[in-house]
Amino acid sequence: MKLRQFGFIAVLLTAASIAGSGVRPQGLDVPARPVGAAEVVSLHGLGNAEFGATEEDLTRRGVLRTDEDACGPTLAGHGSVSPIFVDDRLVLLWLDDPMSTPEGITVGTRVDAVHAAYPRVVRLDAPQEMHRFDGLLARSGDRAYLFLHDGTTVRKIIAGYADWARRLFDEGYGPC
Repeated sequence: MKLRQFGFIAVLLTAASIAGSGVRPQGLDVPARPVGAAEVVSLHGLGNAEFGATEEDLTRRGVLRTDEDACGPTLAGHGSVSPIFVDDRLVLLWLDDPMSTPEGITVGTRVDAVHAAYPRVVRLDAPQEMHRFDGLLARSGDRAYLFLHDGTTVRKIIAGYADWARRLFDEGYGPC
């Protein structure tokens, strides 16, 4: 994805965030997800979709699909993951339920559990005039998880290169 496409996606993400799209319902009347249903996304990537891989390589290996009616390419077999490319390289994965970090953090996890799992997490405050979620950036080397939250629970998770995750937070977000 080119830099100008990143900006377009950022605007779409902001709109999706405002609308609350993709947020798993919470509450006592919502049935729990079966144990073990979440797929783990590490700071290396998801399965055969490694950060830094090219769109061409992922497509050739059958990991990336461009034939679906979506806002961009999708990962084969992973409807709850949106890949974000910059200069033809996979830099971020936008995750939704039922994806999980190796520490068990998923959409719907309480913010205090994020702090417990990542003691050095950095708090990021969304601009007041924007209708965006605040963030928590858990960095490890050049990679990071960005947890977007409403003050109580995680609403979205982005994994990938730390600089791109921070830039996505600072400039706005939204895969579609």
